Amino acid sequence: MNNTTRLLYDGLQAAIQAAQAKFCLPNYLPQPPSGRTVVIGMGKAGAAMAQAFEAHWTGPWDRLQGLVAVPYHSVLPTQHIRLVECAHPIPDTASENAAKQMLALVSDLTEQDLVVCLISGGGSALVSLAAPGLSLADKQALNNALIRSGASIQEINLVRRHLSAIKGGRLAAACVPARIVNLLISDVPGDDPTCIASGPTVIDPSTCAQALEILKHYGIDLPALAKSSLQNAAWESVKADHPIANKIQTYLIATPHLALNAAIKQFAQANVHTMYLGDTIEGEAKDVAKVMAAIAQNISRHAQPCAAPCILLSGGETSVTVKGTGQGGRNVEFLLALLCAIKNQYPITALAADTDGVDGALPIAGAYITPESWNKALALGLDPLDYLHRNDAHTFFQRLEQSITTGPTQTNVNDFRAIFIDTND
Repeated sequence: MNNTTRLLYDGLQAAIQAAQAKFCLPNYLPQPPSGRTVVIGMGKAGAAMAQAFEAHWTGPWDRLQGLVAVPYHSVLPTQHIRLVECAHPIPDTASENAAKQMLALVSDLTEQDLVVCLISGGGSALVSLAAPGLSLADKQALNNALIRSGASIQEINLVRRHLSAIKGGRLAAACVPARIVNLLISDVPGDDPTCIASGPTVIDPSTCAQALEILKHYGIDLPALAKSSLQNAAWESVKADHPIANKIQTYLIATPHLALNAAIKQFAQANVHTMYLGDTIEGEAKDVAKVMAAIAQNISRHAQPCAAPCILLSGGETSVTVKGTGQGGRNVEFLLALLCAIKNQYPITALAADTDGVDGALPIAGAYITPESWNKALALGLDPLDYLHRNDAHTFFQRLEQSITTGPTQTNVNDFRAIFIDTND
C-alpha cells in the first residue's frame, strides 16, 4: 500500500473499531431483574457482544443462561454464555438447531425474568427455522435466489420475516410474559430494527402481501404451500397488538453513521477534507459506482462540489444481480465498476470493503485501486470489463494483488467506501 491507500485503510480500521461491542454495549446494559436473565443473540458481532456482556454484567451468574449464534471460525472465549457456530450467508442445520434451542430456552419464563437480545447483521442466516410446512432445503433455495436476484437487504429480510418460525417478532412472542431488552448493532441502511437479522425480537408492521409482491417482482418461485400461506396471511408476523409489544425495549448501540464518523475524524487528523455522502446508499453496485465516478471526475476537473484533495465517503448496502459465474461480492464489484469508469484518466485512489471482513461469500473484506491500477491490470493481461461482466471482481483483485483481508472483525456496520481525489499537479 502507498501512503494514500494506507490513509483510506486507517479510516476503515477506525470505523470498525468504533463499532466494537466492548465500547458500545456497556452503557446500554439493563439492571438485573428479580428473576432469571436469559441472553440470546445472533450475528457477526455476537461473540464480541457476549464477551462485553459478561465483562460488565452485575447480576448473579447462577440465574443467567445464554446462547448466541455466531459464524463459523469467529468464536471468542466466554464463561457463561454458550456460543454456537452456524453458516452464513446460507443457513445450515446448525442454524436450524440454534433456532430451536433459543425457542426452548425462552419457553418457560415468568414476569420477573429478563431476556437480553444481542443482535447484529448476519443473524438472518445464523438462526433460521422455516415456517411450518417448509423445509431447510426450501429456505436455503429461497435465500440463495433472493441474494442473487439483486433485491435490497430490506426486501430480502421482509420476505425472510414471513417465511420463518422465529423471525418477524416470533422469538419475542415466545418470551411472553418476560421483559425483553434488544441491543442491536445495525448493518442496514436506515437502521430499521425489523431489518436487522430480520427482526426476531421486534414488532413487525410488514405483511405477507408485501412479501409476495417482492417475490413476484424478482421472479422467484415458491413452493405451493408457501405461496398459499402468504396469500392467506397464515404466516403473518407479530404485530403491535401482541401481548409482548409493550414489554420490548430496543436500543441501537452501534450504527453505520457512528462508524463512518470515526473515519471522518481519522481523515481530519491527516488534514484531508471529507465529503460525507451518507450511510444509506443502496442500488446496484455498478450503478452506484458510475455515480461516484461522475462526482469524482467533476471534483478533479471543476473543483465542484468541493476541491481536491478530498475524500468521498459513503456507506449503505449495494446489491449485485448475479449473471456471471464469478466470486462476487458487492464491494469489490463496486470498486471494479469504478475502475472501469475512471480507467487511468484521473488521480483517484479508492477502497471499498465490508466492515464485517467478508464481502460476498469469500473471507476477503474488499479491495483498493490506485491511479496505476488500470495500466497494471492491462500489463498483466487482465480485462477489467470482462471480470465485471462475469461478476468476478474478487478474482480480478486477487490477481492484481490489491485485495484487503482483515479476518473476522467481530462487528458489522455495513459497507465502507472511500474515494480519494488528488490534485492534478
